[in-house]
Amino acid sequence: MASALPMKDILSCAAHILPDIAQTQIDPPEQPKSSYSPPSSILIIGAGVFGLSTALALTQRPEFTQTRITILDRSPDAGIFPSRDAASIDSSRIIRADYADPSYAKLASQAQARWRETDLGRDGRYTESGFVLAADVGPLARDDGSPTGIAYAKKSWVNAMALAQSEGRPLSSVRLLPGAKPLARVTGVGEFADWGYLNEASGWADAEASMAWFYERVAETGRVTFVNGTAESLETNEAEKRVTGARLKDGSTISADLVIAAAGAWTPTLVDLSSQAIATGQVLGYIDLTEEEQTKLEKIPVILNLTTGLFVIPPRNRVLKVARHAFGYLNPKTPSSPPLGIPGDKSSLKPISQPFTHLDDASLEIPEEGKKSLREGLRRILPWPELQERPFARTRLCWYTDTATGDWIIDYHPYWKGLFVATGGSGHAFKFLPVIGDKVVDCIMGQCPVEFQQKWKWKPVDDIEKAIVTHDGSRGGQPGLILDDEFSKHE
Repeated sequence: MASALPMKDILSCAAHILPDIAQTQIDPPEQPKSSYSPPSSILIIGAGVFGLSTALALTQRPEFTQTRITILDRSPDAGIFPSRDAASIDSSRIIRADYADPSYAKLASQAQARWRETDLGRDGRYTESGFVLAADVGPLARDDGSPTGIAYAKKSWVNAMALAQSEGRPLSSVRLLPGAKPLARVTGVGEFADWGYLNEASGWADAEASMAWFYERVAETGRVTFVNGTAESLETNEAEKRVTGARLKDGSTISADLVIAAAGAWTPTLVDLSSQAIATGQVLGYIDLTEEEQTKLEKIPVILNLTTGLFVIPPRNRVLKVARHAFGYLNPKTPSSPPLGIPGDKSSLKPISQPFTHLDDASLEIPEEGKKSLREGLRRILPWPELQERPFARTRLCWYTDTATGDWIIDYHPYWKGLFVATGGSGHAFKFLPVIGDKVVDCIMGQCPVEFQQKWKWKPVDDIEKAIVTHDGSRGGQPGLILDDEFSKHE
């Protein structure tokens, strides 16, 4: 069993972290620099978390009052944004400020204030069920020096304690559970990990309903034009080294002074991110419950084991979701046209991991490897005989845009004028929906928050052949799985 940190060490860590995360209310954006000149038109590619939140933030800034704003989204359904296979369209997403990185913990705390205090979180869109972050015992670092799940969990615990103190919550709202039996007793479920803690101030959101609410807020401004269509490539002016718009699959084009590439896991097919980000498919499963089972489980906290990556979110409407936050599947395919690279680079097309979803194949289910993993996780978290062999009502692949560190990319392209990139969510951007758009606009205006300047900046190309694996300690499972290989094993 892992030993707990002495309380004096906890308080020492919290005292060190508190100055960095003490301000939990959302600060108003700084006044723009006088040198900033807003573009006359902006095209946002993607109506997901980054795209919608950025669009709303733009409509709220006086500097962009005269700017025409267009959102292009690959949704095949007229008037539906984002597409039904977007990562943000789902029954539920975890809302937490439980981060090993103090900067993200602080920003997530600011987002949580919006989830709690604004209309976004009302009408069942946000539920503060509590959140158990846990892991299995083991070393604090992998062979390559990157943190393990238990290391991430313990750092998150210290940050959660510091946030509770700075927000005026009792420290008892963050309860240490140093063993499998305490974890099972407090959660009311099985012995699913060796060490963890309960944060009563975290929970989950109805993701699809929240995105619908956000879309309505953007649409009702009357400032944003929504277009259904798939961007095939970016239009450029080679002489000026400038991006001028996007060419759609139907052959039409949309021009703009500034293009914001915010297409989630589809972004690497438009912009060469081969040294920075990659699309990975994550497995989700849904099990139908009886009314009695719903009643027994609806009050449990969100449960996540960082060592395995497996998690369960409290059910609603008699559907239980079990999922895996892992290294994911890769799906390398040669794109129809090359993504935009460095000006003058005429390199041949190379395979890029690309999303493959239920919109590509209506009969798509996750590979047997994923089903087996979800089933094992379910048995460990909920060891109820009646659930062990109950078939999944449906399964789904959810596509992340992973970076090596889990940091986002929110920056101007260093080689092409008129191109801004907002992606790299790495499976943890949704909870920031209420605030991330403001941060993107800050970065557009040259005012990136100091604590994120190095984290979010465009990373220089080093070894483009190096595999991108998110080694921040938050992932479980096995890296490097190829989607087609996993499917072929059971054909």
